[in-house]
Order: sequence, then C-alpha cells, then structure tokens
Amino acid sequence: MDQAKIVQFLFIVALPLLAVGGGLVAFFAVGAFFEAVEDPAELRRRIEGAFRRPPKAPQPIGPDHYYHQYWKDPGAKSQAG
Repeated sequence: MDQAKIVQFLFIVALPLLAVGGGLVAFFAVGAFFEAVEDPAELRRRIEGAFRRPPKAPQPIGPDHYYHQYWKDPGAKSQAG
C-alpha cells in the first residue's frame, strides 16, 4: 500500500471512530460530573464501597440449628397420600 491509501483509510475509517468514541467518553464524563455535583455524599459512598471488603461467605448450619430441611431429614414422614 502506498502512503496515500493509508492516509485515506485513516481519514475515512479511523477518524470517525475516534470522533464518536471521544464524544461518548465526553458524554459519560459530563454525566458523571453532574451526578457528583447533584449528590456528593452518594459519590463518597460509591468510592468507599469500591474499597470495602466483600461480605463473608455464608457458613453451613450445624446439626443443632433450629431449622431442619425436610428434604434432607431422613426421619421425616411423607405428606403425600
């Protein structure tokens, strides 16, 4: 390919893609700015939430727990006729 075809390709394909991508980034940046201006406390909560530890994984219940799952209880009687 000669240099003229490369320049034509960049002008026809890459330049519009960069313009649209830049417009989208600017649109979202302006939206984020206005959201931060509207409620700064929410922005602070979001930033702190990003660095907060996730909740611990649930632990299986012990055999002495008050709730017994009827489908796992071997001594349960069938309710069907």
